[in-house]
Amino acid sequence: MDIDAVFHTNHSGIVTTNPLLDQLPSYQSLLYRRKVATDGSKRRGSARSRLSSSSSLKRDASTFSRQDKQKVQTLQRPARELPKTMEEKRAHKKQMDAAHQLSSWGQWSQNTRRCLKRLKDEARASMKSMQLWRGDIHLIEGRFGTGIQSYFFFLRFLVMLNFIIFLLMFSFVMLPIIVAPHASGNSTYSQSNDSVCAVYPSSTRRGLVLFREQLTDMLSGEGFLEQTYLFYGYYTVDRIHFAYIIYNLPLAYLLATIGYLIVSLIWIVKRSATGFKDNMVQDEDRFQSFCNKIFAGWDFCITNKNAAGLKKKSLSYELKTDLEEERMKQKKADRTRRERCRIYLIRVILNVFVVGVLCGCFYSIYAATSYSQQAQMSTVKGNSFMDLLIEYLPSIVITMANFITPLLFAIIINYEDYSPAFEIRFTLMRCVFMRLASIGVLLFSLWSRITTCNDKTCICGYNHQQYSCWETRVGQEMYKLAIFDFLIIAAVALFIEFPRKLLVDYCNCGLVKWWGYQEFAIPQNVLEIVYGQTICWIGTFYSPLLPAICTIKYIFIFYIKKVSLMKNCRPATRPFRASSSNFFFLGVLLIGLSLASVPVVFSIAQINSSKACGPFVNYTTSWEALTSTVSQLPSGIRGLLYILSSEVVAVSLFVITCLGMFYVIALAGAHKRVINQLREQLAMEVRDKHFLMAKAQSLSGAKPPHFKSKSRSRSGGSPSYHTSFTSNFSEAVSLVHPPPHSSSHV
Repeated sequence: MDIDAVFHTNHSGIVTTNPLLDQLPSYQSLLYRRKVATDGSKRRGSARSRLSSSSSLKRDASTFSRQDKQKVQTLQRPARELPKTMEEKRAHKKQMDAAHQLSSWGQWSQNTRRCLKRLKDEARASMKSMQLWRGDIHLIEGRFGTGIQSYFFFLRFLVMLNFIIFLLMFSFVMLPIIVAPHASGNSTYSQSNDSVCAVYPSSTRRGLVLFREQLTDMLSGEGFLEQTYLFYGYYTVDRIHFAYIIYNLPLAYLLATIGYLIVSLIWIVKRSATGFKDNMVQDEDRFQSFCNKIFAGWDFCITNKNAAGLKKKSLSYELKTDLEEERMKQKKADRTRRERCRIYLIRVILNVFVVGVLCGCFYSIYAATSYSQQAQMSTVKGNSFMDLLIEYLPSIVITMANFITPLLFAIIINYEDYSPAFEIRFTLMRCVFMRLASIGVLLFSLWSRITTCNDKTCICGYNHQQYSCWETRVGQEMYKLAIFDFLIIAAVALFIEFPRKLLVDYCNCGLVKWWGYQEFAIPQNVLEIVYGQTICWIGTFYSPLLPAICTIKYIFIFYIKKVSLMKNCRPATRPFRASSSNFFFLGVLLIGLSLASVPVVFSIAQINSSKACGPFVNYTTSWEALTSTVSQLPSGIRGLLYILSSEVVAVSLFVITCLGMFYVIALAGAHKRVINQLREQLAMEVRDKHFLMAKAQSLSGAKPPHFKSKSRSRSGGSPSYHTSFTSNFSEAVSLVHPPPHSSSHV
């Protein structure tokens, strides 16, 4: 409301108020707040109460001064940002040009800023046009909306992340070894003092090798691939001597490993911050959620008719879900004690069953890994296909567990009587735990066999008889998991989704038509690629080329998923609510990164490194490469590093972080209060409009104006009543918004 409408100056120069506006709800609320403030000031002292009227006038004057400042800021805005017609904008521009006659230096600096801004915008547009798969993602957005588009954005992010990780490992680990022979640099190879621990029986085949054996080596990572840049055991260089530089490869290997974990963490947190802010903004009450879905829920990027129908079904489903949640809340509030005890007992029993299923899956993975490792140690090799099947046995068991358990979870959740939204989240969290914990069980079973040894086999600190180079063996397991995961994704699209589409198109059976096309379930597809990315993070330390393989793998997955979506699938009619936001995807990815960091850090700091292969043969653990390098530094730098790693700096950093968090929390609380005040102001303005409409109708009569005007026009009467109502209504509105020629000042 304009403040000029409240205060008017009479002929004597005394400030008065409009009688109608004194009755407005917003004005009454303002008077009430002023009264409360005046009463509080009276209680605090009589001197402050004597100056209450003058402070009120100063407050009003400050209000007018703020309005004058706002008017000046409005005049200083660019013409294109003003809500005016083109003629008014041209006049405003001429006025601004005439008022601001710049000097030659000012004109040059202004033109320079404009050129730099234009160049910046053009460079940003050019970089945006060069984004990977930009046209394909826009095509997917146009046909299926922003929900499925977010999955392909997430897939592109993983491609770029893996490419950056590959560049880190290639630049600091592989490139020095490649360049050293061609740059007059000699390499010092790592050699262990213990001859028993230094024995490394390589599985490289000599002589004529059949094609099927080469294919088996490609799928298992053994044979000729074991002694390549792909695995940890190939990097036996300790130091590389260039002209005046000594390159410490073990230190570079360790720092590159820590670097890719930190880069992944920072990039994920940075991207998830935007999604978290959007998620906080969308955290609204139920009534506001209904209004947004009904009036602003349509996705105008959809241009396909079928996709539009599916989007309509999606909105209908979300509204039904909201109503179902309201019904569940009411049902929960009306439950008796006996019903609550019954439903809690059912949930406990079903969760015990879920825990039993998970334990059975984990034990199966552990047993399959132990059997596979034991079978690979045998020197007798039989059928190549059976050998390959035994090597892939842990991957097969993990894939079967990841396929069966989500189906069981979807059936069990129906009997636990949760709300629809919580059902989806709870089922997804169970699936996330199953997929990521299965990798942890695999690594635990591997390390239990690596570290379990007797007095004769523990000379090197690990079971060197069976695992002379245990890092390469772990890298081979991660390599097989990554390859098998890609084969499963391609096989599902080729042998399940495509035949299902053919059946629906060419079979007139009612059951097949009811079955329909394969749904493109966004959360399940996201869990697949998060599972693959977790494998990549774990395996990069043991297989430095694994990020490059995962980059190529995700590129192929992008095109497989795109073709399958366009030809075979349809969007899910029951979508996950966070599908249009990447916050859920990045949150699950952050969980995968946390899980991947634990085994990598544990193997670096606790497990003895192999004495027969790798760059850390001269160290007990991989972490000793960093500590030994620090001990060789000058005393000043070493003392500074010790101070930075001391408890004092850690506690200080923790206190500063806590203060920063408290500041951010206080700032968020202040913003929340401002938002609540703005919402109250909007609600008060609506009440003011209702009050003015009621006052206008009371001036015109009992019935609404349009009914009387229509009845008079039908009966042929004069439109004097309509004219009277119009004048009365205009008078009421003019009290709120006076004409421009009226002088309103204090």
